[in-house]
Amino acid sequence: MKNTKLGLKLPTDPRWVNLAEMDLGEILTDHAYCEQKATTACITLIQAYPDRIELVEALSPVVTEEWGHFRMVLAEMKKRGLKLGRQRKDVYVNELMQYQRKCDSRDEALLEKLLICALIEARSCERFRLLSLHCADEDLRTWYHKFMVAEAGHYKMFIELAEAYFGEERTRTRWKEYLQHEAGILQKMEVRGDRMH
Repeated sequence: MKNTKLGLKLPTDPRWVNLAEMDLGEILTDHAYCEQKATTACITLIQAYPDRIELVEALSPVVTEEWGHFRMVLAEMKKRGLKLGRQRKDVYVNELMQYQRKCDSRDEALLEKLLICALIEARSCERFRLLSLHCADEDLRTWYHKFMVAEAGHYKMFIELAEAYFGEERTRTRWKEYLQHEAGILQKMEVRGDRMH
């Protein structure tokens, strides 16, 4: 899964994997909370748009999957004698949220929400790919590969939902704007090994 397939404009700094490996407790803690927040995001979308049948049907199994991922991370931490730390502020996601257009209706806001979810999944997929390729621990490489595959599927699902509701041209135009903005966010952010994003 290359950046070009995901559409990301800026690759993750190569130093990130090495920094992440320095303290597995920190990166796994952040990973756990990312999975938890992904679960919550899907539940929130279902609650906000129960009338969007395709959305409800697509996201319902993802809720279960993401919560399963949270439990997988907890199990991995326990196996390694690590404890779940405190949740930290997610600067990356907060910056993306601030970029959302102020929409007049809940239906218009849906496009923004779906694209933000797609972008978070795409960046997560890219970073899981890096860990699956370059992590020194062979077991973790295999473990992270499973997450990479899942995130790729979620990214595709959110884009397809957006295209189904708002059309391919409108979705692609706004998606390109989000990709450009996301690259700018990463350029400004410090490279930290204790954050998934």
